[in-house]
Amino acid sequence: MDYDDSNIFAKILRGEIPSHRVYEDSDVVAFMDVMPQANGHVLVVPKAPSRNILDADPATLTKTIAIVRKLAVATKKAFDADGVTIMQFNEAPAGQSVFHLHFHVIPRVDGVPLRHHAGEMEKSEILSANAQKIKAALSQ
Repeated sequence: MDYDDSNIFAKILRGEIPSHRVYEDSDVVAFMDVMPQANGHVLVVPKAPSRNILDADPATLTKTIAIVRKLAVATKKAFDADGVTIMQFNEAPAGQSVFHLHFHVIPRVDGVPLRHHAGEMEKSEILSANAQKIKAALSQ
């Protein structure tokens, strides 16, 4: 299938929809997931239009995964987590619901299950506070 530039992440990248950004460079943006499965749940999104990993340019993947790692380290530190879950879905049968390549970076605390992803939207002030924690960890 072709890439559809009307998806929500493309709109976020263009600034048409607000987001709580924690990282941005010339190739990649990371922002808070508005329906987090745990505190500190971040989405890492390449700026290049890719539907998912199946059609992504290898150079895009190389740049993106380096930032996924950077955010994994920062979120683990920022939330004093015991581990980090990284998730990435490809096509609807595999669980993909937004058709722009993205990676979920979720700090995990031992014994605390993930919340349901299609639950309630988190309050903006909480997302903002969590974004600040991650930004502080990135700058250390």
